[in-house]
Amino acid sequence: MGQKKQRALDAKRHQSPPDRTQTPSPKELHLGPPATLGPTRSIYFSSPEGRPARLGSAFFDQPAVSLARAFLGQILVRRLDDGTELRGRIVETEAYLGPEDEAAHSRGGRQTPRNRGMFMKPGTLYVYLIYGMYFCMNVSSQGDGACVLLRALEPLGGLEAMRQLRHALRKGAAGRALKDRELCNGPSKLCQALAVDRSFDQRDLARDESVWLEQGPPAPSEPAVVAAARVGIGQAGEWAQKPLRFYVRGSPWVSVVDRAAERDTQAGARACSHKDF
Repeated sequence: MGQKKQRALDAKRHQSPPDRTQTPSPKELHLGPPATLGPTRSIYFSSPEGRPARLGSAFFDQPAVSLARAFLGQILVRRLDDGTELRGRIVETEAYLGPEDEAAHSRGGRQTPRNRGMFMKPGTLYVYLIYGMYFCMNVSSQGDGACVLLRALEPLGGLEAMRQLRHALRKGAAGRALKDRELCNGPSKLCQALAVDRSFDQRDLARDESVWLEQGPPAPSEPAVVAAARVGIGQAGEWAQKPLRFYVRGSPWVSVVDRAAERDTQAGARACSHKDF
């Protein structure tokens, strides 16, 4: 082999490898990290991973009746100024449908500074005073002037703090210790036990740092939900009898049990099960 040809072969053999920093081909181009195959978090939830799932704005964006039902089983959390967290599972609610509903504070479309929270975005708190001394807490839903009243909780955490708050705010019978089931079995009792007052009006339950809603743990079986007439609205005509109060059947934490409505619910469940066969 001639010297010229040999030198050419040697030079080719010692060339540096091709430059790998060149622009990749379209097939090699990646626009970000590879997608994970793990479960994705629902749009309902806004909490960081590793903490109980806080229900976000999308959860509240539904009609009052479906929201009232969806609340059952979820966990209401109240963080006090000292960091203590009070927790309770929602077991009873009432739906108020807006201007058409003669029992709603927004009946006829009336808007006042007092009820403004009912007309704000879903998830806004509407807290009002009754009898000049007690508070009730509602959450706005889809539809102008529509909301859900939170009527009763099953206390889960911070019970002694709840007891102290109730004791400090109770009118009469101050010497008797409250049983656990008496702490939150009514809308005003609930507010007392959680230290909720008018200052919470118009807060966003999806974003507030002192009160929020968490997804309840999955139940072994779907709880039976009773639909009954609402409480304390005798002056609302035909609306007083509409089954817009919802509670977990058999829960000892419910404020008022409606046996007739429970029989109707049970009969309806039987009819549905027979229809399936």
